Amino acid sequence: MYLLGYDIGSSSVKASLVNIQTGEATASAFFPKKEMGIKSVKTGWAEQDPETWWGNLKLATQAVIEQSCATPKEIKAIGISYQMHGLVVVDEYQKVIRDAIIWCDSRAVHYGEKAFADLGNEKCLSHLLNSPGNFTLSKLAWLKENEPENYARIRHIMLPGDYIAMRLTGDARTTVSGLSEGIAWDFSANAPAKFLYDYFGFDTKLIPEIVSTFGQQGYLTDSAAKELGLEAGAPVTYRAGDQPNNALSLNVFHPGEVAATAGTSGVVYGVNSDAKYDYLSRVNSFAHVNHSERQTRIGVLLCINGTAILNAWMKNNVAPENISYAEMNELAAETPVGSDGISIIPFGNGAERVLCNKEFDCSVHGINFIRHGKAHLIRAAHEGIAFSFKYGMDIMNQMGIETKTIRAGLANLFLSPIFRQTLSNITGATVELYNTDGSTGAARGAGIGAGIYKDETEAFATLKKIITVMPEANNEKETADAYNRWLALIND
Repeated sequence: MYLLGYDIGSSSVKASLVNIQTGEATASAFFPKKEMGIKSVKTGWAEQDPETWWGNLKLATQAVIEQSCATPKEIKAIGISYQMHGLVVVDEYQKVIRDAIIWCDSRAVHYGEKAFADLGNEKCLSHLLNSPGNFTLSKLAWLKENEPENYARIRHIMLPGDYIAMRLTGDARTTVSGLSEGIAWDFSANAPAKFLYDYFGFDTKLIPEIVSTFGQQGYLTDSAAKELGLEAGAPVTYRAGDQPNNALSLNVFHPGEVAATAGTSGVVYGVNSDAKYDYLSRVNSFAHVNHSERQTRIGVLLCINGTAILNAWMKNNVAPENISYAEMNELAAETPVGSDGISIIPFGNGAERVLCNKEFDCSVHGINFIRHGKAHLIRAAHEGIAFSFKYGMDIMNQMGIETKTIRAGLANLFLSPIFRQTLSNITGATVELYNTDGSTGAARGAGIGAGIYKDETEAFATLKKIITVMPEANNEKETADAYNRWLALIND
């Protein structure tokens, strides 16, 4: 018997089949094999056709069925992870009205900033835990002003995962976690944020039916089952945004637990037991997957734009030609902790929320033409990225998240021994690495939602730890000195 998990990203759609008994992913596939295109007809715009997500989901589903030799009847539940903060609008016939405005689109910044100023910082932060910012409702405000004909046709506003669930089940529904990530949930009222809807002039009837993150969210329709090659009636029992779901996939559910990723951008996601927020909005607070009226579980999200993208830049522009990432890591390991005095500020991928939306750009400091070479620069890049994580995690710590253990998948920059050891050294936390990803996490989440697993403990009993990294006492001073040198540059 199997669980089917989907991860709807902006680059690809991945599907995984997880064996219920062993917890192992018996098959995984992603499409397209090259990154999905993002339409950007104006600077700062980013759109995708939701039909493209569906087309790639069909291909991924067919591939995992073929790989595993599983029969459709053996799939007992379906879970969905998805790219956060996007806006999908559908009409009364559940047809998409226009391309989705996705997470990295920045056209709505002004609308969120104006709402924040007009409504007041205290009002927004105490009720929403965030500024309306560039999130889903602000994107809808842009659409209302600039495309009134399209706005007039809207029956439901949805997140990308809500749309995929609707295509699977025929039911337009959303979750509290999803509404909170769109900055559309009022934590004080424990209800949709009517005051913000009223401010923008939105009708709350645009909100789909609200269902639990875990539980029966609908059943696979005959038409969807035929398209996918699955069994009609299979239940959809879980959905969550990609970062809350990444935390779930790493068994991060409870206060003080922390998950991290380090792809093109880096994310640290910690769970808090109080509805706290950062007064400067340098980090964001959302309802975690297991948040409820009876149990407060807030996911605090730190995002660093310039992480593995800096590592890729180093590989393409600094490292010897045709070197692999593994060989590049070995080269960097030849230099001492602290990179012999070189510091790299990694913020070269646009405005950084953790720095109050300043654009610091990437910069290199302390080069000596006689002593330093390629290896020093590569190591300094890895250390600088780890230091940026530390900088943001200190903000999270001020909010009550005491980081003792960081869990991450063994992927992207966490494949670098220098990065993960520096992160452990400078935070004093143990870094635990696991072989998991968003689609397998969504499958396990579906198992919880369907009652196949009684709780998260049972669902993640088979999750295997691959590598454990402990702080190095003998390098504590050198790492701290390097961080303080780096920090002085940020504070200058």
